[in-house]
Amino acid sequence: MKQLVEKIAAAYAEFAKDAAAQAENGNKAAGARARKASLAIEKAMKEFRKASIEAAK
Repeated sequence: MKQLVEKIAAAYAEFAKDAAAQAENGNKAAGARARKASLAIEKAMKEFRKASIEAAK
């Protein structure tokens, strides 16, 4: 589960960097990378939810 949390943190850091580049500089390629990272975060969060529920049992 610790590795999953680290994976989520890394994906969020990547997302935040690219989202800021799009918002501040209007970088369209960074926007595409941010959207891709958001999908990876969503998938990782679903994995975390499953692992968390399993650990609580």
